[in-house]
Amino acid sequence: MAGADIGVVVVTHQSASTLDECLQRLRAAAGVAAIRVIDNQSTDDTLAIAQRHASADPRLRFVANPDNPGFSVACNQGVAELATAAVPVHWLAFVNPDAMVEDDTLVRLLGLAGAGEVLLGADLVGEDGMRDPAARRRDPDFGRMLAGGLTARSMRSTGQRTGMAVDSDDRLDVQPVDAVSGALMFMPRALFERIGGFDPDYRLHAEDLDLCRRARMAGATVAVANHVRVVHVRGVSSRSRPLFVEWHKHRGLWRYFNRFEAHRRGWPLRAAVWAAIWLRFPFAAARAWWRSR
Repeated sequence: MAGADIGVVVVTHQSASTLDECLQRLRAAAGVAAIRVIDNQSTDDTLAIAQRHASADPRLRFVANPDNPGFSVACNQGVAELATAAVPVHWLAFVNPDAMVEDDTLVRLLGLAGAGEVLLGADLVGEDGMRDPAARRRDPDFGRMLAGGLTARSMRSTGQRTGMAVDSDDRLDVQPVDAVSGALMFMPRALFERIGGFDPDYRLHAEDLDLCRRARMAGATVAVANHVRVVHVRGVSSRSRPLFVEWHKHRGLWRYFNRFEAHRRGWPLRAAVWAAIWLRFPFAAARAWWRSR
């Protein structure tokens, strides 16, 4: 396709239920020069689906990792694999295997990004059409979380009850926010490389908050394209390993605090945040295990 310079990275793990449709949509999307699927040790039909699409489309290649190094490592791996694309890739789209783009989603994001340094998210909605609060977020406010006791509700990853969620302002085509969801992130490749990519010390959860914060610290704008709607079928791969997911969700939140906030806080608050996160973990893990049944 003439003018195509968008490279798409899809990280998979036990993603067979949604991957086929996701890849069909990405292959049909305008502006896509290359697609790289990086699989983290799936044991379902994920690899067979990726192989079938790779056989039908030379733009698509996949890598089957023998272990699960985490989402951040796999995203960085995917970007490195784009070096083999037939044409130079100047824009990156990180798309979850449960995010369903439309034919014009990526070129619309490209048009909204313009020539500036910007990290864009889309207007994510569930299958029921309800907007996903994780699409528009503020940075985590650990003081507020502590005031709320870091309860199950106050720490949900969506940010809906933490004070992290930001209301949409549909008067704006592009709405600046602190952070967007990792389900779909669109940015210049040059910006991604300048800020060092994803932090590999996150296994899953909070790595999107981290990337957005570092992009802003580097002078880029983080924003949501309010009228570019993408359906997000939430938590497909997470359901297969609920305890693993909860462990790394809490670990990621602690890493984020330690990286960006701890140096500005006194030791009593640092100790309180650490205790609150890890005292909550067994209850969250038990609840996740029960729901998975």
